[in-house]
Amino acid sequence: MALRIGVGLPTTRVGAEGGRDVRAAARHAEDLGLESVWAADHLIPAVPIVDSTVALAAAAGATERVRLGFSVMILALRPLAWAAKQIGALQHVSGDRVLLGVGVSGPPHGTAAWDAVGVPYTDRGARTDAALAGLPDLLAGRPTALDSEAGRPKVTLAPAASMPPVLIGGNGAVALRRAARFGDGWFPSAITPADLTAGLAELRSRAAGLGRPAPSVTVGVPTSFHADGTARRALVEGLAQGYGIPAEQAATIPVTGDPDEAAESLTAYAKAGADRVVLMASGPDWRRHYELAAATSEILRR
Repeated sequence: MALRIGVGLPTTRVGAEGGRDVRAAARHAEDLGLESVWAADHLIPAVPIVDSTVALAAAAGATERVRLGFSVMILALRPLAWAAKQIGALQHVSGDRVLLGVGVSGPPHGTAAWDAVGVPYTDRGARTDAALAGLPDLLAGRPTALDSEAGRPKVTLAPAASMPPVLIGGNGAVALRRAARFGDGWFPSAITPADLTAGLAELRSRAAGLGRPAPSVTVGVPTSFHADGTARRALVEGLAQGYGIPAEQAATIPVTGDPDEAAESLTAYAKAGADRVVLMASGPDWRRHYELAAATSEILRR
């Protein structure tokens, strides 16, 4: 089964040593044969977290093959020229290994980050669309107008970099419309296989209507291998509260068994149309999580 498996990098800083394992984690993921490593992107998160571009740059320098994913970059928080410069630099130094997940953030994360940078929270959708429209020209080194204000000169970035695949994050109708218009892929998280099937059908229809190919599908799957009852309940409650998912539905989403059980769960996502899954760990033991993820990947390849 050609289902690619990615894992999240340990970018959350817990204690004095937390968050300093990014390079070692990326190397371990590559050595295990995992397809990709991913960094969450938050300016003012609930817990301290390493900047996503710095984390992925560290991972790039420690590896040769593994793909490097943003999960997901909040483009609208950044001046587009700076964001393009960072994305292009990472694409260049990594040898074109970037997977550019892009999202708009949502109510669970609040407005603190938007207040900090002076960007109205209500403008995030329009700013994201404008950024996605301008980013390819910026990365290609073409003169690009960054906003509609008359008389402002166009911006040209150099050196030019190749455009990474854009994966549009989000589970709802707006994300599907954005993925059909701008995305090379759709990147929902904490979604059931049934909802993935329905969303993908709508996405393919929208993309066809725009004359664009059907985007690929990457799914973020909350995972806690061998979780006991308490850990699983906490994971389900976190989904229900953080994503606003009904409790009964949230209980069907996490992967919590052994690699054989995980492979069975992930097979349902593959049948629903997923090309890649990112197994998002809920605990601090990233090494064990990666090894069990690799074992799951091996079962899926049989």
